[in-house]
Amino acid sequence: MFEIIQRGAVITVGSLLMATGLEIFLVPNHVIDGGITGISIMLSHITGVSLGLFIFLLNLPFVYIGYKQIGKTFALSTIFGIFMLSIFTAYFHPIPAFTDDILLATIFGGMALGSGIGLVIRYGGALDGTEILAILINKKVPFSVGEIVMFFNVFILSTAGFVFSWDRAMYSILAYVIASKTIDTVVAGLDESKSAWIISDHFQEIGDAINARLGRGVTFLNGEGAYTGDGKKVIFCIITRLEEAKLKGIVEELDPNAFLAVGDITEVRGGRFKKRDIH
Repeated sequence: MFEIIQRGAVITVGSLLMATGLEIFLVPNHVIDGGITGISIMLSHITGVSLGLFIFLLNLPFVYIGYKQIGKTFALSTIFGIFMLSIFTAYFHPIPAFTDDILLATIFGGMALGSGIGLVIRYGGALDGTEILAILINKKVPFSVGEIVMFFNVFILSTAGFVFSWDRAMYSILAYVIASKTIDTVVAGLDESKSAWIISDHFQEIGDAINARLGRGVTFLNGEGAYTGDGKKVIFCIITRLEEAKLKGIVEELDPNAFLAVGDITEVRGGRFKKRDIH
């Protein structure tokens, strides 16, 4: 029960953030969101019908796809999120924009959008039909959810040039570039995984320090220099983004001449390093 309440609370906050980005920053300045929401904004502008109504109705087919392909929990979370988004957009619509500066509205609106969408995706739902498609495609291609959504939105946002103006279309694209990066950061979280490869003659001391001070397990691999033929021990470990600076400090302290390579990892499964499955 606590997990359901927590999920509902986070999705509500995500919907609130997205509605704020839309109605308080972007829509009053004729800068649109991408995806189904962007189409809804343009239809609302042309017809005068409530934005929230278009958002709810146009997303229903994608919710059904999500139910069939991802599951009941995802579909219910998405319906709840879209319903709350529709309510919040209707409530915020009469409120004047916080700023008339188009660039400021684009930046802060994009950040609010990305934060809201990312929170909802991280907790097992979505706020837009293109996000549902992106989540499904993300399982089969080596691109992030934000990158896939941005691919769809380049075409959708370009249409804003015909409805509003071409400078607003360009601002709309900029807003979603900002939002897509924010989505990736929120979905991955500050605990995004990284791999570290360390080659040092002091491998035992470094391995023990990583284990004791970071609480991370390490693996010693046997390596051989291609030029010298000398045998080397290679330390391999998985850390989070927040632990990267501390790892560098440990290596620098114990062996300033050590070779250190750190890279991003899309997913980690099994072993002692586990991540929660959002779906």
